Amino acid sequence: MNDIKICSAFNDSLQSLFVCEDKNGYQRIRTPYLYPDGEVIDIYCKPESTDIMLVTDFGETGRWLRMQTTSPRRSPKQKALIADICLTHGVEFFQGMLMARCRSEDNVSEVVNRVAQAALRMSDIWFTFRTRSVESMSDEVADFLLERQMPYERQERLNGRSGRIWRPDFHVRAPQHSSLVYVLSTGSRASARSITEHVVTAFLDLSHLNAGPEAMQFISLFDDTADVWTEGDFRLAEHTSTIARWSQPDGFAEMLEAA
Repeated sequence: MNDIKICSAFNDSLQSLFVCEDKNGYQRIRTPYLYPDGEVIDIYCKPESTDIMLVTDFGETGRWLRMQTTSPRRSPKQKALIADICLTHGVEFFQGMLMARCRSEDNVSEVVNRVAQAALRMSDIWFTFRTRSVESMSDEVADFLLERQMPYERQERLNGRSGRIWRPDFHVRAPQHSSLVYVLSTGSRASARSITEHVVTAFLDLSHLNAGPEAMQFISLFDDTADVWTEGDFRLAEHTSTIARWSQPDGFAEMLEAA
């Protein structure tokens, strides 16, 4: 096969990989690109004026990413990655959608390919999501504190009254007061009570830090996105600390910042 035939065969086969069809008033382009789970990446086009056409993924990439994690928000690192992807491919991220303007002088296929490539790159952020078995709940809390610009120290060594060394998950310093936070997270009902008892024991042994003019607030942060905790666990932890629930992150933040 000579060079001309090779190029001709390549161009013909490449065109067949993209399928364009009408879809609810838009032109839907099925690309050959796939999300990590094998789902096809679709790009949509619709004229916005006589010389500008909108090219977008309609937020499908963002929705796909949200389905891959239990976290209600993206971490600062993930947001930075999305910003870099948009800058690299010349697209805009607006209201959860990847989009670009295709002007009359632009090549439509190039603009469509830019948005599709951005969607593909953005879906690769999935590989930065570590499942709970690899990424501890504490890492999610660290991202949350970083996002809220709350200074913290992780697993600081603290001496209990018994002489035992304890390592609370976070020592968070707010303008009004500082807090020691233990994160309670497990996927097993069988281990839930023992985890609670461990935290109660720790806070009892560290109770000298909960007194005086610079008294620290003790917080037990339950990962209640997993249905493993009983009311007995919460009541037990209340004896030595204030209860926070990860399903209510704003309440946790208010607790840290309260006067």
